[in-house]
Formats: sequence, structure tokens, C-alpha cells
Amino acid sequence: MTDLTTFIAGLPKVELHVHHVGSASPRIVAELAARHEGRTPVPADPEALASYFEFRDFAHFVEVYLSVVDLIRDPEDVWILTHEVARELARQQVRYAELTITPYSHVRRGIPAPAFCEAIEDARQRALADFGLELRWCFDIPGEAGLPAAEETLRIALDERPAGLVSFGLGGPEIGVPRPQFRPYFEQARAAGLRSVPHAGETTGPQTIWDALNELGAERIGHGISAAQDPELLTYLAERQIGMEVCPTSNVRTRAVANLDEHPLRQLVDAGLLVTINSDDPPMFGTTLNDEYAVAARLLGADREGVAGLARNAVTASFLDAAGKQRITAEIDAYLTSAG
Repeated sequence: MTDLTTFIAGLPKVELHVHHVGSASPRIVAELAARHEGRTPVPADPEALASYFEFRDFAHFVEVYLSVVDLIRDPEDVWILTHEVARELARQQVRYAELTITPYSHVRRGIPAPAFCEAIEDARQRALADFGLELRWCFDIPGEAGLPAAEETLRIALDERPAGLVSFGLGGPEIGVPRPQFRPYFEQARAAGLRSVPHAGETTGPQTIWDALNELGAERIGHGISAAQDPELLTYLAERQIGMEVCPTSNVRTRAVANLDEHPLRQLVDAGLLVTINSDDPPMFGTTLNDEYAVAARLLGADREGVAGLARNAVTASFLDAAGKQRITAEIDAYLTSAG
């Protein structure tokens, strides 16, 4: 595995399921917590964050996640966070990433939508100049905040329409948040040219994935691991090569799966699905994208070619243009050849 770990570290990659605030490094979270000491439960000690990020269940994860969101108070915080996320992704040889951002959570905390979008766009341009990393945005609805959040997220997406925005999503809890109610918002987003990438089938069964497909026009599925429970759904997803944004460690840390050995990754791959490997909220889950590739390699018994295949899948499932896809795929192939 040491040789494979080294191979993974140098492998050009694409990241499709990683959250903006959830990617804040312990150093950045601690610095922000120190700025707001006395007004936040988040510890200002990077080492203490490891205990703070021990989640009892998915509901507790959402509670902790929102406490970190509360640390982002102004456009400068937004810029710093975005640039630092890009730095960490580039360090792992990520060439292109679609970052899931929840503008509603920041706008309702007092950051004007135009200033928020200006901050992420400026950071996106700097990330390309500083790290050679291309960033794109998925604006997602925080499902726990209901239809008012959907309305506002759509308004920001369509009125501000930052240059890096490519898709429209739905995150947060699945239990008690039925997907069909969001259909009108996804229809408007899709009509405006945004791609549909809702979370589904992470902590609920296959019906949530069917709803994401049939009601929200999903072109990729965030997580989607419960598809393994439905043979008809597996066939549907495989035939249409709908990208699956799988995040193994996240599923264990939020208790969606009991342990890695019980993770359905192999079932999804064996069924012929377009499976991609992603990190979700890496510092909160004590992981990195490189670590997730190593986990996937172990679960699948994959060699270098198999790992490179997962990297190619992410390129295929991305919303990058054809020339960009060809460029990164060629880089992956050249790296595999050079590695022997």
C-alpha cells in the first residue's frame, strides 16, 4: 500500500463532492473561533477540534457544521476560507473541483449576496493564478431550512449568477426533508442552464434517490449509497451512467454506515455505476481526498490502474468542458504510464 499511497499522492484528480465550510482546516476554524471567542461553542484550539468533530449521528453533525458556518461573518472570512480550501485541494494534485456552497447560510447571517459572490469569485481567480486549480460552484439548498431557503438560494443563483456557478444542489438532512417539494426550484435552475446535483440516499433508502432523479432531474447523485439496496435502481443508474459522488469516510463518521467494511462501494462499482471518490467535509471527518482514494483502493482491491480509473470517472462525471476533460484525462493517463 505504501507504493500505492505514493501513487495516489501524485495522481491528478477531480473533486466533485466537497463542501465549502466543511473544508475549513483546523487552523482556519481555530483562528475564526478565536476571533469570536465567547460567542461560539467552537474551540479555538486546533487539537480540541478533533473531539468537537466527533459526531453522535447525522443530526449532531449538522448541528456542529452550522456552528462552524456561524464563524463566517464577513466577505473577508469567505475569501480566506475559499482560498485556503483551494490551497489544500491543489496540494493533493486536484486540477478541478466543484465546491458545494450554501449561500443562504451566509446571507441570512448578514453577508450581502453580491459581496458573498464577489468574494468567492475573487478567490476562484486567485486559486487559478496561485495554484493552477480550476474551481466551480454548486449552490445548494440547506434542506433543513425548508422552502424559504430554496427560494432564496434560487434567487441568489439567478440574480447574482457568479461566473463559476455550474450547478444547483440540495444538502442537509434527508430524513423529514422530502425531495419532491423542491421540484419547482430545480426546474427553474435547470431552465437557466444549471445542472442538478442533489444529495440523496445517504441516510435514507433508495426512494430518495428515485425522487432526486424523477422530481429534481438529478444528473449526479450526492452520496447515493442506498442505491445498493435496489437492483432496479442500480440498473437504471448504470445504464444512464449517472455519476455517484461517494464519500466513504464521511458515511462512517456520520453513522450512515456502521464501518468501512460494510460500505457498499464495491456493490456500486460491480453494478457498473459511474462511481467517483470524494471527501465531503474532510477536516471534520479527519480525512483528505488522498485518504479517500486509499480507502477506496482497499475496499475494491484496486491497483494503480483501478485507482486511475476512479480518477477518470470523476473527470467524466464533472461539468468541465470537453477540452478540459480531455486535458485532465490525458494527464492521468500520462501519469499512470510514467509510474510504470
